[in-house]
Amino acid sequence: MKKESAPFSGFIKELFKFLIDLEKNNSVEWFHKNREQYHNFLVVPAKAFIMEMAPFLNRLNPAIRTEPKFNETIMRLNKDMRFAKGEPYRAFLLIHFGKFKLDSEFYLYFEPRNYSLGIFINRSDEEKHFFRRNQIKFKNEIKEVCKKYKINNNYSLSYLGAESAPVKARFNAEKHFELLAEHNYPLLEKVKQPSEKILFSDQIIGEMIKMISTLYPLYCFSISPQPLKELQRFEDNFGSIV
Repeated sequence: MKKESAPFSGFIKELFKFLIDLEKNNSVEWFHKNREQYHNFLVVPAKAFIMEMAPFLNRLNPAIRTEPKFNETIMRLNKDMRFAKGEPYRAFLLIHFGKFKLDSEFYLYFEPRNYSLGIFINRSDEEKHFFRRNQIKFKNEIKEVCKKYKINNNYSLSYLGAESAPVKARFNAEKHFELLAEHNYPLLEKVKQPSEKILFSDQIIGEMIKMISTLYPLYCFSISPQPLKELQRFEDNFGSIV
């Protein structure tokens, strides 16, 4: 069994096989028989990945959670069957970095046959969520950020919970800005195949940092009623790495 403290050297190809098998055999009995594989192929690499990401994220924004814990940076596979029906487990692995539950956040998401990395934006009108209001007030500034940081044409736009193909395979804020307002939970992401070698080496750390650095200026509009101040702070401290 791998040590929890082992340095991150990439994810493990067996991760996808485990998720495919779980998708086919989604039962408590099967999961208990394969718990060690779950631990070795999913949990250990995920926690090591989060620990490697922590120094960058702590410098970027200390409020972003970086503890390698379930229900903070790792979503549990087992569902709460008091509120869920059907299969007892989620056949995916979600690693996510936000400030609190249901905050807008950055993520690395594994499905049985692909993986994706991107940003989840919470547009709800609750007190701690600001994107809906800022989207109206700072429309031109958001468009400028998407242009300046090359978000345009490099991410697909999807909606959380939608089972269909992306709404736009190549999101461009100049053309598709209003589509962000058509759902409370838009996703901007890159979907990749598990055949890409970068995932199975520590190079995925650099890829994740690059992605977060590109999308953080947009994230500023989701976390603050004064997003331009947060954006300026980011550009003063991190603009050179984007």
